Formats: sequence, C-alpha cells, structure tokens
Amino acid sequence: MPIMTSLSPRSLSAPESGIVEVVNYARGREGVIPLWVGEGDLATPDFISRAAGAALVAGETFYTWQRGIPPLREALVRYYQRRFQKTLSPENFYVTGSGMQAIKLAIEAVTSPGDEVVLLTPAWPNFAAATEISGARPVSVPLRFEHGKWQLDLDRLEAAIGENTRALFINTPSNPTGWTATRDDLKAILTLARKHGLWIIADEIYALYHYAGGRAPSFLDIIDDDDRILFVNSFSKNWSMTGWRVGWIVAPPAMGQVLENLIQYSTSGVAQFMQRGAVVALDEGDTFVDENIAKAELSRDLLCDALIATNRVETLKPDGALYAFLKIDGVTDSRQAAIDIVDKTGVGLAPGTAFGEGGSLFMRACFLRDPAQVAEAAARLSRYILSR
Repeated sequence: MPIMTSLSPRSLSAPESGIVEVVNYARGREGVIPLWVGEGDLATPDFISRAAGAALVAGETFYTWQRGIPPLREALVRYYQRRFQKTLSPENFYVTGSGMQAIKLAIEAVTSPGDEVVLLTPAWPNFAAATEISGARPVSVPLRFEHGKWQLDLDRLEAAIGENTRALFINTPSNPTGWTATRDDLKAILTLARKHGLWIIADEIYALYHYAGGRAPSFLDIIDDDDRILFVNSFSKNWSMTGWRVGWIVAPPAMGQVLENLIQYSTSGVAQFMQRGAVVALDEGDTFVDENIAKAELSRDLLCDALIATNRVETLKPDGALYAFLKIDGVTDSRQAAIDIVDKTGVGLAPGTAFGEGGSLFMRACFLRDPAQVAEAAARLSRYILSR
C-alpha cells in the first residue's frame, strides 16, 4: 500500500502491545475479572477529583508552566522529604503527561539514534518500544529465575554494556516480576554506571509497594550530586489516577531547560486543573496510598497462596510491585494461554510474551483489586490449572 510504504520505519516498527491485544479480545465481556493491566479497581478518590473539578470550574484552563505549576513541584518536594527522607528542590521536578511520557522524554534526553539502552527483562514492553521509537536500540539482560525467585545477574549486566551504550534502564520494584533491588544491588548498578559513564533511568513507580515493610530501596538513598540519574514516576498507581495521565521526572536542575523544551515540543504541558488534583493527592493522600498497599498485600497473598497450592505453578510471593508473574505447568505459548484462560475462566491475564526476553512462559496477574474478587479469580484459575 503506497500510504503505508511512505511511513517512517520507526513508526512502522512500533509493536502492538501484547497486553492490549488480549484486553481488546475480551473487552466488555460480562463477568470478566480483569487482572491483565496494571491498575486497581478504585476510581480516583473524591478529595483529589474535587480539587481538580474546583480548579476547572474556576477557569484554570489556560496554558501553564511547562515544567509544572509551582504548587505541584513544591508538593513533590514535600512528598520526597516525607517518603524518601530526601531533600530536593522544586528545580529537580518536571511534570509530564504521564509516566509513559516521562520515560520517553528521559530516553530522548540521553540517547541519540544508534545508541543503546540496556534494560532488565522481563520488563513492561513500553520501555523497549519507547527506546526503539526514539531511534536507540534496547539491549535485554534477563534476570535469573530460580526456585520461583527473580535475581539480578550483575556479570550479565556488565557484559551487555558496549561502546554504544548510553543508559541503563532499571525498574525496581519490577513490572512484571516483582523483583526488588536491594541497597547492595543498587550500589553495584550505580558503580557500573559510574565506571562506564552511563546514565541510569530509574523507574521507581512501585517504590511504596514493598511488602517487607517501608518503601523499597531507592537510588536516592545512595546518589551523589554528580551522578547521572533520571527518575521517572507517575500518579497512576499510588493514588488510583491511571486515566489522568500525569507523571513526573526527577532530574538535575542543570537539565531544566532541556526538559522544558522536550515537554514544549511534545505536549506543551499538563492541564493546570489536573495538576491541582495532583497537589492534593500528594499532600492529603498518604492514608489512601497506605490502604491501597495493604489491600495489594492481602490480595497478593490470596492469589499466590491459592495458585502455589495447586503444585502446578512456579512462583513466589513478589517482594514488591502489583503483579504475580506465574509459570504454569504445561504452558508453552502464553499468548494463546491468555486467550484460552479468558475464554474458559473469565479471568484476564497478560501473556508473558509481551514482556520480552525471559518472560514467554509466564502469565502476569495484577492483584491491586478487592481481595474477594482476587480470591474468586484465584479459585477459577486453580480449577483451570488442575483440569489441564
């Protein structure tokens, strides 16, 4: 087709999401328990929505600060002081149109076409796709999977670094595996980055979902002022704001104009009334976030205990994030298995084929939902697994 052949190779090579493929296959079916995408079952709480609505009614609908409104950047300072015990400046923060845009802009800021970004897999597919669309090349380094647990292979990570490597993409706690880097893991990764002069793009969106207690270890715990680290994050998971599409980047203040320019030429900023809701989420949302985390832990235990009890599922309870990554006996094509499972059980799972190298034999289930609903999903899945 002439139209298609005239498009850029980058646009043509953008892959279809293997997660969305399954969602679209069964979207709208009655009775489906949707564990396939990374979001909870609660709408945004009223105290956040009311703040955004009041700002909308008040006429806060004009162009606004490209870097984010000052009250939001100041609220992010307070959030990091409270949750990460880290004192930052408003000049460290840049508000983006989603965590996904934060990832895309971070990649664009530190890579050129032909450069490489090394990432740990299995991984959320958007990391690699955003790298490719930006003209760089993703290089996968699989985590080790042994006895149901995922672990970092530091030697394998260093071996993947080449002359074209510009950045390491580190997501911890991890989507989809739940792997959570220890402080020693982070020190080792940072030492590698310093040794090779690399950037780290740190996706710590699930930092508060850490089931050993407290938040997960962060690069912020060990960073020096001259380290090359960009943190990407989102309001989506903590405050049930997935549909709002508001995120942020934490970056060295020296990058301010560069990041402002990248925002200008992509979205020109986030709607001011939405940012007003985000301010209230940060300042008044700790109780809601803590309740979400407690619900996730309970649902994690219900799901994993039931599936492990079948003796036909290889997994352990994840240390962090919102996902059980399951290896079911006999599943050799997780894409087809996801279709089969939704047809036969009414439970929507994401196929491991969507998550890159090391994930093809697995299924991902998001457990940030009503524990009763997760228990029902676990019962349906258990019957399916035992009947195979």
